Amino acid sequence: MFWTINLINFSLYIYKLKKIYIASDHAGYKLKESIKIYLNKKKIKYCDLGPENNRRVDYPDYAHKVAKKVKTSKNNVGILVCGSGMGMNIAANRHENIRAAQCFNLKSTKLSRLHNDANIITLGSRLLTKNNSLKCVSAFLNTKFEGGRHKKRVKKI
Repeated sequence: MFWTINLINFSLYIYKLKKIYIASDHAGYKLKESIKIYLNKKKIKYCDLGPENNRRVDYPDYAHKVAKKVKTSKNNVGILVCGSGMGMNIAANRHENIRAAQCFNLKSTKLSRLHNDANIITLGSRLLTKNNSLKCVSAFLNTKFEGGRHKKRVKKI
C-alpha cells in the first residue's frame, strides 16, 4: 500500500530533523567522542559545542551552552557528558524549559522521554560503559513523549 512506511526509518528521519547539541567536560570528553562516532554512523546530524580536547574545563560552562541552544526550539535536544552526569544535570536544569534527565540504563532513559519529555540527557562517563551509553543515546533520540496524563504534570514543572 502507498502509505505503508518503515516506522524505524521514519523515527530516525524525524530525529534527523531535530537539532541535537552535544557537549562534555574533560571527564566526559572520550565518551562524547564515542557518541559522535555513533551518531555519524547513523547519519544523525549534531552540533558539538565542545570542548575540543580533554584538557580540564568547568562542566557548568558546557551545560549552559547546550541548555541555551536546546531551549530555543521544542524540537531541539541535548546530550551532556561529565564524570558522574550529575553536575551537567544540575547546571542544565537551572534553565527554564529544560528538562535534563540523568540516565543510567534503557529504562530510565525511556521513562525520561515517555513520562517527563526530557529534552537533554546527561550521562556519567565514570558510571556507564560506552555500550550502555550508546544504547541510552539511541533510546533517548527514538522515544517519543507519551503526553496524556504526563503532559499535565510536565506543565507543572
